[in-house]
Amino acid sequence: MSIPTARLTLLNSGQEASSNLAEGLAVDFAVLMAAALPQAPAVALEKMRKAATWGISKRMVLAGEIVLDAVGRQGLKALAGHRSDTVRGWVCYALAFDYGLQNPAEPLENLLEAVRPLADDEHFGVREWVWLAVRPHIAARPHQAISHLAGWATAHSERVRRFASESTRPRGVWCAHMNILKEDPSLGLPVLEPLKADPAKYVQDSVGNWLNDAAKSQPQWVRALCDTWLAQSPGKATGYICKRALRSLAGK
Repeated sequence: MSIPTARLTLLNSGQEASSNLAEGLAVDFAVLMAAALPQAPAVALEKMRKAATWGISKRMVLAGEIVLDAVGRQGLKALAGHRSDTVRGWVCYALAFDYGLQNPAEPLENLLEAVRPLADDEHFGVREWVWLAVRPHIAARPHQAISHLAGWATAHSERVRRFASESTRPRGVWCAHMNILKEDPSLGLPVLEPLKADPAKYVQDSVGNWLNDAAKSQPQWVRALCDTWLAQSPGKATGYICKRALRSLAGK
């Protein structure tokens, strides 16, 4: 996809948010960082330039570290409202680096609450970056994460509810698997149960994908759960979730 020069200039200067994945991937991180983070030292911007050939996920991690070093935890609050979705994505990784790596003794709940506004972001890209950023910390402490995120599964915002499901998927996309949930997906029920008849398709897709992940290692458990859910909630939402959950098991 060819992006007009004028449009790319707006994206790289942080004046506009990306409107699709292709635009998001086309952003020049070093140029945008110079515009959005003038306090970043030249050596950090040079490091970002040299990382231009890295995969997008690795560049996001690096950008998060640079941003945190430049503005500190308190400075992240202002950047979290930046017009650029890429900059807000950097904030997700900065928070994950600060709470999870620089301060490993900090409760996981603190990190989750810090990123909650970003999980509810209006931009689709930020909502993906935020769960990817904190996923390693959720995978490291799954019991704590699920216990806390169970409360998010009943939130008013469908975006927050979706985060609770998407961030705890046993396999997920672009992230490490969570072996404990592959072996015993029932541990995820505190998050899943409140979502079994969720009215939002955005959430339904995620729950269905969560269960489809689980079905690859625990097919009988997923079949039994879907039977129970369909008996308890015989509506369109649950029917759609279960059909999506069982799609890899069709004919088996």
